[in-house]
Amino acid sequence: MWRGIVSGLLAGAFWGAVFIVPVLLPDFSPVELMAGRYICYGALAAGLMLPRFLPLLRRLRGGDWLAMLRQALAGNVVYYLLLAYGVKLAGVAPTSLIIGLLPLSVTVFGHKDHGALPLRRLALPLLVVAMGIACINLDIFSQAGSAGGAGLAHKLAGVLCAICALACWTWYALDNARFLKRHAHFSAVEWAMLYGLASGVIALAVGAVALALQPAGGPDGGPARDWAHFWLVCLLLALGASVIGNYLWNLASRLVPVTLSGQLILSETLFALLYGFVYAQRMPRPLEWAAMLLLTAGVLWSVHAHAGQGEDGGEGRA
Repeated sequence: MWRGIVSGLLAGAFWGAVFIVPVLLPDFSPVELMAGRYICYGALAAGLMLPRFLPLLRRLRGGDWLAMLRQALAGNVVYYLLLAYGVKLAGVAPTSLIIGLLPLSVTVFGHKDHGALPLRRLALPLLVVAMGIACINLDIFSQAGSAGGAGLAHKLAGVLCAICALACWTWYALDNARFLKRHAHFSAVEWAMLYGLASGVIALAVGAVALALQPAGGPDGGPARDWAHFWLVCLLLALGASVIGNYLWNLASRLVPVTLSGQLILSETLFALLYGFVYAQRMPRPLEWAAMLLLTAGVLWSVHAHAGQGEDGGEGRA
């Protein structure tokens, strides 16, 4: 199980970078950021799959196609579009910490899965996580209130986008974990490449529509933008967060119970915060410190609880 835990934590380290990209590329819309990332992901997936593309396609069954498309939409395309809007409107720290509710949502909705701990065994760790989320919400709205009505409206819109992104990824995390546990005819890397290719096709279609509707001078008629920089950042993000990060997450999904995978998602939040504070060149505020400490304590407590279950005879599938 520890191999799965390490894989999940490393996936979070790669995924945390996605929260910084809207800040690195402020001249590009969330739709463009989503399309660029997943077009690059689809291209990388196609290149990696090329030597065994046809045999892999022949192994796809009817239900596999549906799972591939729904996971590409919920876990990649729609999720990142909402996340990018959340970062643009509310900022890196609020968005990442709202999505940090994933351990609560995944655990609550996945508590009946095989190998999951009963919710009563996780009550105290989840309470600590909830306290951390309360701290960051207090910080969000205290800062928004000092910025005036327009600032508060933008924060509220960003929070709404982050909540919708949370709903998308909760559903994806559960569906992906259950699918991989039931369908052993795909390895973790094969499945990551398949829904990466599906994400690329969807992003290409969305990008083509957005390009057709966009004015010639850009989305706001402003000066020309640095497209070389845009594609370089999107390519690096696709390689790190999508190809490597998704492979590590699929590996973790096979090796740990669903309730523990929910806790491991917190590493994404903590790395996103770290990257955001480094980029902004500022230290966290007191409530942000409290949120990070409480979230870290909650996830470590949950890991300890699951490790205890493994030692008592819980599943140890390799």
